[in-house]
Amino acid sequence: MLGAALMILASPVMAPQLLAFPHSVETEIGTVHSEKPLDAAMLQKSVRTVQERMATTLLASQAEARPIFITDGGWRWQWLAISSSRSLAITRPLNSAVVVNKADPETGTIQSIGGERTLGAVLAHEFTHGLIRRRFGILSSIGFPQWKVEGYCDYVAGESALSEKQAADLKRSGTDHPALIYYHGRIRVAEILADNGESVDDLFMQEH
Repeated sequence: MLGAALMILASPVMAPQLLAFPHSVETEIGTVHSEKPLDAAMLQKSVRTVQERMATTLLASQAEARPIFITDGGWRWQWLAISSSRSLAITRPLNSAVVVNKADPETGTIQSIGGERTLGAVLAHEFTHGLIRRRFGILSSIGFPQWKVEGYCDYVAGESALSEKQAADLKRSGTDHPALIYYHGRIRVAEILADNGESVDDLFMQEH
């Protein structure tokens, strides 16, 4: 009993599957666990998006796969997200498990400050967090500027939470919204990579 209790307490870090997700599907990017059944066509489209986006970064192998957990934003998300409950998704640093806050099981859309993001792009963003940690190490990646890390993850995902107009409106109003770091980070990352011959090592290891 004590052992089981300890495993449940450790589940946010080590084994989210212990929280008894009722549905699971094997895909080419990993086993997808969910609280609700997912539309098969939507899920396959999301898988293709992840594969296409992983092909755009030299940090990825040919067959990137992660355990994926899609919640409905309720108690499972609150338990697994710990201090990151306002995020769209998170990636566990020890096992690269991806946990999604709340995605529409039919369309795969995820609500964000800028409107909607797609499940495939959000998964690609989170996969990229794992790629950065694998390439540079967990401790080193923690020390990287947030704009580089989140900007590169959105750069690989090919999608941002904000449109150009929304970012301009927030800046004009003086609103210091966290999404602006992602938006401007993606633009700055794209500029740096265009100038350095697409060197991700240079992006992260040199000061910019």
